Amino acid sequence: MTEKRIILEMGTGNDLYGQDYTKAARRAVQDALHHSSITLFAKLGIDHTEMRVEVTIGVQEPDKVDCDLVAADLPRGRATVRAVFGGLDVDDHADGSKHVVASAAIEAWLPDQSGRYRLRS
Repeated sequence: MTEKRIILEMGTGNDLYGQDYTKAARRAVQDALHHSSITLFAKLGIDHTEMRVEVTIGVQEPDKVDCDLVAADLPRGRATVRAVFGGLDVDDHADGSKHVVASAAIEAWLPDQSGRYRLRS
């Protein structure tokens, strides 16, 4: 079945002291989710389980992100999460640590709904 992307939302998150890439990624996803309010499902009678969600996390060290833990934070749909090179590490030379900044892009896809609804005049 053909799908159409219905949502693209972005967010950023950080871990300023723990250097934890998963924590920064989870905060980026929460930031993106808090920018959205989707009434589409209730208004059109679509079950949210029909939605496929793809999350892309950008961090400087993608292998340090627990993608399963990030996926568990998503409240709806069938989610997949992948981490890629991106984001930002800000070095704190005074104490030899770094501050981790993650970016997240959340895409939501639904089966093509064209032909299912008609506008009435």
